[in-house]
Amino acid sequence: MILGPLGCSSVKEENANSNKPHYVMVFDQNKCVGCGDCKVACNTANNLPEGQSRLLLEQQSGHVEGQKCPHCGKTDCGCERKYVRVSCQQCKNAPCVSVCPTGAAHRDPTTGIVTMDASKCAGCKYCIAACPYNARYINEATDVADNCDFCLNSKLAKGELPACVQQCRYDALIFGDINDPNSYVSRLLAVKDSVRIKSHFGTEPSLRYIPVVKLGV
Repeated sequence: MILGPLGCSSVKEENANSNKPHYVMVFDQNKCVGCGDCKVACNTANNLPEGQSRLLLEQQSGHVEGQKCPHCGKTDCGCERKYVRVSCQQCKNAPCVSVCPTGAAHRDPTTGIVTMDASKCAGCKYCIAACPYNARYINEATDVADNCDFCLNSKLAKGELPACVQQCRYDALIFGDINDPNSYVSRLLAVKDSVRIKSHFGTEPSLRYIPVVKLGV
């Protein structure tokens, strides 16, 4: 998954007059070191089976093999190493919800977060096929389609932040209600340019990315 200049957006694009919350997550590529603590915390909080996860960290590198790094002069450094969070984008226009024949994939009426009703899932995998981000899968322990729902039924239900946000030691993850002008995430996105993946699909992802700032630029 590559972060590029397309899909740039700001908090001004949101419906500031909405009385309902719109929870978003911001991933700051400049701060993530790829430690994987977020993934471990997510797996533990949501009791996921071994070998499966609701989120992944994709490693990328802008360094050309064999060429010297413009920052340190080495050919095998990690200066250009960067990571991208790959997980459910929590789309406002969620294809998974639209195609689900049973209503298992749905939007929580209180929070607006896309989640699953395990009792209704038929395991048809329509939602998995419809997701343009390849972010859904069948949970091997429950045989139910699964996705990152911001820890809706685990951490959020207790009034806590998502497990990955709590665990991140580098402040690379920010979570909150973008419809609340006083929230930290709302104020952050008001001054920071952000990117949304495949925004041209019209899905309106709620996961925002702050792209890496290249040194010397």
